[in-house]
Amino acid sequence: MAKYLLLKHYRGAPAAVNDVPMDQWEPDEVSAHIRYMQDFAAGLESTGEFVDAQALSPEGTFVRYDGEGRPPVTDGPFPETKDLIAGWMVIDVDSYDRALELAGELSAAPGAGGKPIYEWLEVRPFMSEPPTVTE
Repeated sequence: MAKYLLLKHYRGAPAAVNDVPMDQWEPDEVSAHIRYMQDFAAGLESTGEFVDAQALSPEGTFVRYDGEGRPPVTDGPFPETKDLIAGWMVIDVDSYDRALELAGELSAAPGAGGKPIYEWLEVRPFMSEPPTVTE
């Protein structure tokens, strides 16, 4: 089994087919989208492929270390950044092909007008530890 992170982006990825921002959807469209995501996760739970998922707000702050005894430097949010993540799902699957298959299904979540979004999802494998060499 290999773990993959499926990333949903607010912006920065190629535009989705149904590219209406969620803040312009009707309440029932938002509910249908969330229900689709929950049902998708429940299906993966039943196969043992689901690990976790979360939606993220568009607000955020970048933080960095500024030296010993100094407070961290903060700035943001940076809404123009292409790395703004809307949400993520961690899956644990048998193959990269299965990760791509699931990302394709997740891409069909409904959006404005109840039509599938066909959004682009980023599929990122988790880094694994290199094998231990024993002599």
